[in-house]
Amino acid sequence: MAGHSAWKNIKRRKAVVDAKRGKVWSKCGRAISVAARAGGGDVRFNSGLRLAIDEAKAANMPRDTIEKAVKKGAGGLDGETFHTIRYEGYGAGGVAVIVECLTSNLNRTAGDVRVIFDKNGGNLGVPGSVAFSFQLLGVIVVDGAKLNEEQAVDIAITAGAQDVVADDGVWQITTSPGSLAAVRDALEGAGAHPSDAQVAWVPLTTIDVEGDHADLVTKLTDAFEEHDDVQKVFTNANYLE
Repeated sequence: MAGHSAWKNIKRRKAVVDAKRGKVWSKCGRAISVAARAGGGDVRFNSGLRLAIDEAKAANMPRDTIEKAVKKGAGGLDGETFHTIRYEGYGAGGVAVIVECLTSNLNRTAGDVRVIFDKNGGNLGVPGSVAFSFQLLGVIVVDGAKLNEEQAVDIAITAGAQDVVADDGVWQITTSPGSLAAVRDALEGAGAHPSDAQVAWVPLTTIDVEGDHADLVTKLTDAFEEHDDVQKVFTNANYLE
């Protein structure tokens, strides 16, 4: 079945997660606490918390650390108020970039994001300047060895998925953001536990980058991943080997 391909960028981000696990756990903990504060500490009634915990588990965050983050959020975040905000801009070669942040200081984060763009061959755009070239989707990745094509399509589409594609040894399943949890649960119920499940900005088209442009885009995304207030970074770059 034809569809969007986000697996290469997901793999690239996972490599960053593995290399910078301590920082990633800190970001996951913050996301869990904020979700618990917003919707309560019970994942049965808080889909945002369930997603945040799933991403923490994918990053191999310890169970007791996850539980502490839930309790912290459900009990209040020590008086801090966090805001979710999205920044958009361009990297080298015209690559579109979306940066999702969770911050307690909007002015600080805005200034830092602008500096990171400027120092790494990019420029910060206005809201909506690149989002039109992406689609917000649920993206689920399942090891191809766990399901054959008929099983993957039958389980996912019946549960509400939009598309199922084979990509580099895995099944990439796309859903609407609201259907992500139902499709993920159906796969888990069939014994095909996803290796990744997240709401992601998936590019409608990609831009090939190599050489100096690829290096600059990599430095840009790495700089954002290093920033404490940045939760996720999405681009429409297709890195040519």
